[in-house]
Amino acid sequence: MLMDHELSAQELALKRKFIAARGYWREWTDFLLRHDPKFLDFYARYGGHAAATGPLSQKLVELLYVALDASSTHLFGSGLVLHIRLALENGASVREILDVLRIATAQGLHGTLAGVAILAEELAAAGVDAGLEKPLSQAQEALRNSYVAQMGEWPAYCSYLVQHDPEFLALICEMNQFDGEGLDAQSRSCIEIALAACFTGYSEPALRSAIRRALRGGVEADAILQVLQMTAHLGVHSFSLGVPSLQEVLGSS
Repeated sequence: MLMDHELSAQELALKRKFIAARGYWREWTDFLLRHDPKFLDFYARYGGHAAATGPLSQKLVELLYVALDASSTHLFGSGLVLHIRLALENGASVREILDVLRIATAQGLHGTLAGVAILAEELAAAGVDAGLEKPLSQAQEALRNSYVAQMGEWPAYCSYLVQHDPEFLALICEMNQFDGEGLDAQSRSCIEIALAACFTGYSEPALRSAIRRALRGGVEADAILQVLQMTAHLGVHSFSLGVPSLQEVLGSS
């Protein structure tokens, strides 16, 4: 990695600008500084805009990056370590970071629940009675009330699960009961939106539900917009992973 004294005044100014906007400097940014400084300058403005423009606190910004890098749809280890450290430096607690990781774990339900809803639709289209109109038992009714109290809605997949696998639906409710032990409700909503909106794990049903709950919980539209903009940041990992590979190939040729 180039030392500051090896840089021209223009290069040093660009490096400092990038660090001020993004909070880090890595070997791939060092490489771009020499080989593609125009894109490096653009990315400082592009990546920095979403993080700095909007009502989200710097702590929540870093927690959002933790969620995105920790997501099983992305699993970007070096970025995860960086943003955990920055989150802690900006006042995040260990409990809050663990809550972020728990919400990221729940992201695994997105495909399952969307699939259950499609299954119910296709059974109906095929003329198969899935028993969705069957009266609920007392236990099933209690489960329904619990889910609605937590999520504020009763989507189609719940109607199917409560009849065909109520124990699994109860486990979903149990996972939701961990809410509030670290993150506040509005921060949790922002994390849920980010995980559903990110292109690596996009789920329209989960995203629509998360935005609906966030608005109902008092999250401002400007905050939701900032979260949605931040999810695009993960695209730069093509550079953070690709540039070292390019350097390796160049070094071996």
